[in-house]
Amino acid sequence: MKRLAIVGAGGHGRVIADAAQCSGWQAIDFYDDAWPGTGPHAGPWPIAGDTSLLFAQFDNYQGVIVGIGNNPTRAAVQQRLIDAGASLASVVHPAAVVSRNAQLGAGCAVFAQAVVNVGARIGDGAILNTGCIIEHDCLIEDFVHIGPNAGLGGGVHIGQQSWVGIGASINHLIHIGRNSIIGSGATVIRDIPDAMVAVGTPARARPA
Repeated sequence: MKRLAIVGAGGHGRVIADAAQCSGWQAIDFYDDAWPGTGPHAGPWPIAGDTSLLFAQFDNYQGVIVGIGNNPTRAAVQQRLIDAGASLASVVHPAAVVSRNAQLGAGCAVFAQAVVNVGARIGDGAILNTGCIIEHDCLIEDFVHIGPNAGLGGGVHIGQQSWVGIGASINHLIHIGRNSIIGSGATVIRDIPDAMVAVGTPARARPA
């Protein structure tokens, strides 16, 4: 039986579980450090305990993924899992389209109707949310979150732990720095430095 462990039993984790179930994972268990206060289940899936219990039984799972939406937290938890010897999995919904000529890092989540085109490189722990478009030759660094229906033109570069909001549009060849936030519906037509918030059409940046 193909078993997956998900760290984090919130909404994002449940979407990962649903995508995993659709893509052939036969048994899915959650682990959450708020347990037992979380209750026994996250939707239809059991919460087996906190992360200390998971660390004692990696051999029971063919893969582990972090189901936490916050970028810095996800990065820290994934590093703990790596250090402890976990086998990281990426989950790709069967209704997503990922080019066989794209690269997908460890611990990524790619949801339904997302498109990743040829030559795109996706870093570790990235979230490509429902319906987003990652065009050819984009570089998405580690622990980036691309929101639902966001669109990235060809050759866009997104720095580590940045977040692109729902429905944002980023013109081709734009560079977004690390730890930056692109607001929902923003239209980005010029580069955005590190640690900035960019909102509006066209997007204007200010320090985060």
